[in-house]
Amino acid sequence: MEKIDRIILGDNQFFGINHMSEEKAQQLAEKFYDIQNIYNVYDIAFDNGIKAIMLNSNERAKEICEYFRQNKSKYGDITWYPSIPYPHKYANLVAEKGIFPAINEVLFANNSVGGALSMIAKGGMAVLGKDVIKLMQMLVDAEAKMFKGLNVKVLFLQNIITDLILGYEMRQIFEAYCDYIRKKYGVLPGLITQNMPRLKQKLEEWGIDEVVICSSINKIGYLMSPSIQAYTDAIEKNDPQKYQLMAMCTLASGAIKATEAYNFINSLNIQSVVFGASSEKNIKETVSLIQK
Repeated sequence: MEKIDRIILGDNQFFGINHMSEEKAQQLAEKFYDIQNIYNVYDIAFDNGIKAIMLNSNERAKEICEYFRQNKSKYGDITWYPSIPYPHKYANLVAEKGIFPAINEVLFANNSVGGALSMIAKGGMAVLGKDVIKLMQMLVDAEAKMFKGLNVKVLFLQNIITDLILGYEMRQIFEAYCDYIRKKYGVLPGLITQNMPRLKQKLEEWGIDEVVICSSINKIGYLMSPSIQAYTDAIEKNDPQKYQLMAMCTLASGAIKATEAYNFINSLNIQSVVFGASSEKNIKETVSLIQK
């Protein structure tokens, strides 16, 4: 399995997301209303040795991806870790229009005639026949389209979807997703979860390997289910040839000091860290603290 980047810059800060403080979230949203400020942070990160980006497939991500495509000579060595889908978009569409009109809009909006016909040929009856696998593939294609032409290494499924499928133990969906990502896009399948021990256990049981698992990992157990001990046990026993582990929420949204947080992370058998930062000081500090 191809090795993933050790340090990855995340994107929560760019879209006004802070799980601990609404005030901080609002400040970030205002700061990054001007998209040029996002590009400035990326440049600072790249100047400090970071060469990888995790980006959620929301509306602003389209503009960011287009910027990097247009400046490929400058950013050609950057690797990408997209996460799909953007759950709020679907929730809002379903609430406004209903499930099938929402799916129709996602699949066929902004498609050329040729692209729409291709999707119809591939599985246009999926919506009518409720063929879950074909529908999943079509939705993946619709979401992944914005990252076309970029150097994608892992394509992640967001935790709200991963954990729903995990809760129902839908082995077939996990198998189909991972297989489709490998064959169609030639990249590693990734799964984001808030219950890494359970997900890893079921993937092992089902024989689904060579997967990247991203999960909250921090010393206070923030967004870690069922317990810190379950996580540390699963991490200690993990074979990175089967599952590369990526830590997010390492600072627990600011509840842990950086030095303390990364002393804990560096003591674990973790292959990668994704973090969000919006200042040069915090980026430099984090890069220096994460053991390469």
